[in-house]
Amino acid sequence: MKPVESLRRRATPVIEWALPYWTRGKAGRETPEDLFRLLYLGWLVAFSFKVLGASWDVSWHFKWLRDDLAPPHLLNSVGTAVALALTIIHLYTGYGVDRLAQRLIAWGTGIFLLAVPLDLINHRVNGLDITSWSPSHLMLYIGTLFMICGVIRGWFVRAVPGRTRTLVLGGLFVFLFENVWFPEQHQEYGVYGLAAWDRGTPEAEPILIRFAADQIGLPVDDRAVALHFTLPVPDALYPLYAAMAALLVAVYARAMIGRMFSATAVIGAYVAFRMLIWPLLAAAGFPRSAVPVFLIAGALAVDLAFLIRMPVVRALVGSLGAVVLVDQALRLQNAAFMSPPLVPPMTMLIGGAGLAVLWLAAEWSFDRHTLRAQDREAVVSATATP
Repeated sequence: MKPVESLRRRATPVIEWALPYWTRGKAGRETPEDLFRLLYLGWLVAFSFKVLGASWDVSWHFKWLRDDLAPPHLLNSVGTAVALALTIIHLYTGYGVDRLAQRLIAWGTGIFLLAVPLDLINHRVNGLDITSWSPSHLMLYIGTLFMICGVIRGWFVRAVPGRTRTLVLGGLFVFLFENVWFPEQHQEYGVYGLAAWDRGTPEAEPILIRFAADQIGLPVDDRAVALHFTLPVPDALYPLYAAMAALLVAVYARAMIGRMFSATAVIGAYVAFRMLIWPLLAAAGFPRSAVPVFLIAGALAVDLAFLIRMPVVRALVGSLGAVVLVDQALRLQNAAFMSPPLVPPMTMLIGGAGLAVLWLAAEWSFDRHTLRAQDREAVVSATATP
């Protein structure tokens, strides 16, 4: 049998199964269980390609001059293609999502697709733009953030309570955390890059260092070139972002997964992935990075805070405890291994205040959108019972 005929024979049953579902409908329509699981398996595949590509991408850009068709970009493109196909399915058929989830996915995909050409134009106009914190890069993260939030919402609202629901929800939160944390990797790679420069063994290729030097008009051997290249943002950004953005994800993970140590499991899984991926990249000759092990302490504080029954007290006490533990754990990590530059402990008061405000808003949203695990499971069980 010829390869084309074999492929046609295998594809025919799949097409015959899928075609009856290709009908226009509104969000929230009843979705067959097999179709629902297939759609969200597709999202897990899409986000897996995205994480693999992104993890390689940041290391790649600390070594090589930018290339639109670099292998990490191609991996990301596979994930983007799968995500775009799933977005079209959700928008056209209304299967697998409620109205809010559909809107989040649509807006996220739209922002991401708009950011791609803007980022290409930015690189053509401004050159290297190594920083993860540039406007066009932030648009990519924000688009992906909305997209993943929509997928989390869709699974959370519709999935039947049980182990599969919990595991998939936890996995989706790991993908969400990876996306939120991604820009912080610039500083985590940067401290190793600057240390390598100071040792006289820079990890970046000469063409990349020359490019960076030409951008700021300094000689290649000037340390300011390395500093501009590796740590181009204020030192306070790293710990404050950790205290607010990272721990806010932990708060939502704990509330929506609804199991003790959910937040610790989500952030612990991300840290474990980073501890696995950087030795593989280093073995292949790519730069190393610091790993944010200290975040596990903050996640544990969030989990313990949920033992407090009163939402307002939980948010205030939890914010204080989580930020103190994050600050101290970061200092221990800095002393024992390596981390981005530290800031005075008083600076972390800003992070604590910011997290308290965000946590209080999160507590309001849990009730407003029925985002507590036990509340949602009660709704799903009630609607699934004849």
